Amino acid sequence: MADDQIPISADPNAEGEAVENDPLVEAGSGFVPVEPFEIVVFGGTGDLARRKLIPSLYHRFCDGQIPPQSRIIGASRSELDRDGYLKLIRDSYIEFAGQKGFSETKWKSFCKLIDYATVDVTKDNDWGGLGEKLDKSESLIRVFYLAMPPALFSDICNGLQKAGLAHKQSRVVLEKPLGRDFKSADAINEAVGRVFSEKRIYRIDHFLGKETVQNLLVLRFGNVLLEPLWNRDSIEHIEITVAEDIGAGGRGAYYDKSGALRDMVQNHLLQLLCLTMMEPPGSTDADDLRLEKIKVLRALAPITPANVKQKTVRGQYVKGKVDGASVPDYLTDVEIEESTAETYVAINAEVNNWRWAGVPIYIRTGKRMKSRRSEIIVQFKPVPHSVFGPDIKVNPNKLVIRLQPDEAVNLWMEIKEPGAGGLRLKTLPLNLSYADNFTVRYPDAYERLLMDVVRGRLSLFMRRDEVEAAWRWCDGILEAWDEVDQSVAYYPAGSDGPEEAKRMLARQDDVWSEN
Repeated sequence: MADDQIPISADPNAEGEAVENDPLVEAGSGFVPVEPFEIVVFGGTGDLARRKLIPSLYHRFCDGQIPPQSRIIGASRSELDRDGYLKLIRDSYIEFAGQKGFSETKWKSFCKLIDYATVDVTKDNDWGGLGEKLDKSESLIRVFYLAMPPALFSDICNGLQKAGLAHKQSRVVLEKPLGRDFKSADAINEAVGRVFSEKRIYRIDHFLGKETVQNLLVLRFGNVLLEPLWNRDSIEHIEITVAEDIGAGGRGAYYDKSGALRDMVQNHLLQLLCLTMMEPPGSTDADDLRLEKIKVLRALAPITPANVKQKTVRGQYVKGKVDGASVPDYLTDVEIEESTAETYVAINAEVNNWRWAGVPIYIRTGKRMKSRRSEIIVQFKPVPHSVFGPDIKVNPNKLVIRLQPDEAVNLWMEIKEPGAGGLRLKTLPLNLSYADNFTVRYPDAYERLLMDVVRGRLSLFMRRDEVEAAWRWCDGILEAWDEVDQSVAYYPAGSDGPEEAKRMLARQDDVWSEN
């Protein structure tokens, strides 16, 4: 059972107390309230705030986890009053989440927590309005969530310091991507670090808040079955896939300067790689976990101009069909005439340490793929000798950890097909489906991570040296692409990516899994 789902009555010393006779607390919800807090969401009128952050806070409020003394302040340069902001976020919730889970009574109670401040973060003298809305006590937990472009992080932190708003109980949440290379990430970290100590900086990657990602640690270190096999002796290769069926439209100004490597690999995919490949930590404390992750990043074999064409594939989608509907090419999506930005990247990586040396790690991500899915696939080696004879094929075992769209863990094994007349084998999964096995709604990634910030839990957030080690490795790939002038390979929208990615695996007698 997750920390957030400890029954309130189970521990008299648990954080917070049950809210008695409060109609907003769902019967039997079992969520432990956090301490009262205030959160300022910079970029409060933006897409992330309207789609994810405000709805996440609403859901935690409905489950009784956010005390009514807490405050939520949207901040942006848009000239809105409080009523205008409340209308904006309500309309956005209905648009993106629909009526399911929405209650007028609960929403009205939730809105009592919400305020709005107009702030232009590039102006040093424009912080007074926000300061007036914040609690004057320095004992209340204060969270600044920077749902803004990273180029503005320095300005925001400097402005908070000059205005005296960043007191000792303040924490700052930094959205990805943190910079566009090691140099820019280092500059941002330096600027933010002058205002907030490292233990008050929460570098967020929402993939780390997903239930299945956290369950990866339990699968590995809570079951004696898997850990003895989790090495080069038993594992043939590992695949990490984050595929999207949507295009880059609507994000063209950002995406064309970023590309898939910066946008997805440097953060999401490398974090999944770290959790898959890391050594057992001493505990689940933040520093123990992050120490083992940084070891993995530092052990990644460099990709250089000498091997970049054999180890990587860059792709860009052209027109095709997704779910039977015709979709345009990338250039049409982002409304430009030409571009070399990659919307797809596949990498044959390797971790050079005692446990993993020689095991290929295939990572890929792309837009306008055949389907939306994120998964980790551990392909085990075949049995050393088949006792069933040459006419019966014995498929290797495979562990599939699916993050989206439906969270599940499947262990594919060989069993005998029932019936007489000879031995027939069939490959079937031992299936742990979250939807089938857990009937209660559990918090989504942003809900969990926001509550972890309030609680001061850093385990699911990235440390500065993690971010910078990931950038060093990705910078090597970017520099190698430039040096050898590696072009993009085109793939039709609605496919599984360029043929070159298949050929990259074929050179090692492997194929991408088709789950």
